[in-house]
Amino acid sequence: MKYGIAILLFVSWFINVAPAHANTVIPVPQLDPSEREAFITELVDKHGFARSEVEQGLAQAQFNQAVFEAIQRPWEAKPWHQYYPIFLTERRLEAGLKFWQQHQQTLERAEQTYGVPAHIIVAIIGVETFYGSYKGNYKVLDALYTLGFHYPPRAKFFRSELREYFLMTREENLPLAQLQGSYAGAMGYGQFISSSYRHYAVDFDGDGVRDLLHNPVDAIGSVANYFAKHGWQRGQPVTLELVTNPAHAALVTSGLKYQQQLQQLLDNGLQLPAEHGLASTAAAKVFAFEQLDKVDHWLGLHNFYVITRYNHSPLYAMVVHQFSQQLKQGR
Repeated sequence: MKYGIAILLFVSWFINVAPAHANTVIPVPQLDPSEREAFITELVDKHGFARSEVEQGLAQAQFNQAVFEAIQRPWEAKPWHQYYPIFLTERRLEAGLKFWQQHQQTLERAEQTYGVPAHIIVAIIGVETFYGSYKGNYKVLDALYTLGFHYPPRAKFFRSELREYFLMTREENLPLAQLQGSYAGAMGYGQFISSSYRHYAVDFDGDGVRDLLHNPVDAIGSVANYFAKHGWQRGQPVTLELVTNPAHAALVTSGLKYQQQLQQLLDNGLQLPAEHGLASTAAAKVFAFEQLDKVDHWLGLHNFYVITRYNHSPLYAMVVHQFSQQLKQGR
C-alpha cells in the first residue's frame, strides 16, 4: 500500500479524535502467535536486535479498542461539503498566519532548499496538527501493535510500520513505549509515520537531532523534503477549478493515478479557458467534489497528485490547496 507519507496517510488530529460509537461491537481477531514470532525473528536476524529487547518491547504494547474502531471511520469518507468545514476555519487561518510570521526565515530557507512554497508547508502542518497543538493522544506502540496484529485488512502494512518504529526509536534514541501520536501511529507536527520519519526527516536547524516531535524547524524542513522527494514541481500550479459542464462528470474516474494527458481530456470534452497555459502533454485528472446541492469539478495537476502522496485522499489534497491559498492571500 502506498498511503502517502512513504506509503501511508498522514492523519490529522481531527481524524485521531473521531469519537467511537458507544454501541458499536466490532469483533477483534485474536493474535496469531506465528505472526508475532515472525516479527521478532525479523528484527533479530535482519536488524540486529536482541530477542529479549523485542520481546520486552512487545510486552509493553496493549490492544487499543479505540484505535481499532477509528481506523474504520476515517473523515475522508465524508462528502466534501462535510469535510472542508472541519479545516477551513478562521481560527486555523489566524493560527497559520501567526505560525508563518514566527517561522518566516525558516520557511523561506525551506522554499529555497526544496522548492516547496511556504504556504503549502504551513497548510500541511495546520491541517495535520493545528501547528503542533494536537499531535495525537494514542501511544504509538499500542496503535501499531493493535493494527499490525489485530486488523487483518491492513495488518501487513502496520506490522511493517511497527518494525520501522522499533528501528526509528533505536536510531533516534527515543522511548519505545512513551511516544504519542495518531490512531495510525503518525507523530509530531507533520504527522510522520515511522517509515517516513526514517526516510524523510531532516535536521533542519543543524543541532544534530532530527526532532519532528517538538521542533517546528525540523518539521518545516522535513515536510518540504517529503514533498520534494515525491516530485513537487517548483512554481507549477496544483489544480484548476472547472466551469460547470455536463461533460466533466463523464471524465471523472476512480483512483488517484493519472492515466491521461491533458490533450486527451480536452479531446473528450474538457473545457478550459483558452489561455490556460498548460502543456498538452501534462498529466491531469478530473476530480468531483460533492457539495450539498451540486457537484464541483476540478482538474488535478501533477502537484495535486504529490499532495495525495502525503494522504491518499483527493479531499485532503483539495483542503490543503484551498487552505494554502487562504494563507497566501492572508499574507
